[in-house]
Amino acid sequence: MKTTVYFDGLCVVCSREIDHYRKSRGADRIDFLDICGVGFDPVAHGLDPFSVHKVMHVKRSDGSLAVRVEAFIAIWETLPGYTWLARTARFPLIRSLLEVGYDVFVAIRPHLPRRRATAAQCDTSPYCDIRRR
Repeated sequence: MKTTVYFDGLCVVCSREIDHYRKSRGADRIDFLDICGVGFDPVAHGLDPFSVHKVMHVKRSDGSLAVRVEAFIAIWETLPGYTWLARTARFPLIRSLLEVGYDVFVAIRPHLPRRRATAAQCDTSPYCDIRRR
């Protein structure tokens, strides 16, 4: 079983980071699923529909779920070139700083630029309002 990264394909910042990981060595070990993709059903993946749109989720290859900063650490542990970052992120002080930074990102994310979306994509995202476009 592969690691699965659930990402918001309409979020410009999120998509750029995921595109970077997709180009990394070892990316073939990860399935990247766009939570705003037409037909994506979070419940079918065992995910809370609101939570998956609010914070980053990763399902590890063992089936366990990682959220928030732990989700990024799971990605870094999967990609060979990032294992040093995963180890560094586990230090308590570093982890605390990453959590604070992530809280700030979660707060500003609804105000970040979004990619153009179809009505079907916006049906699932609480951050999507095509009327603003």
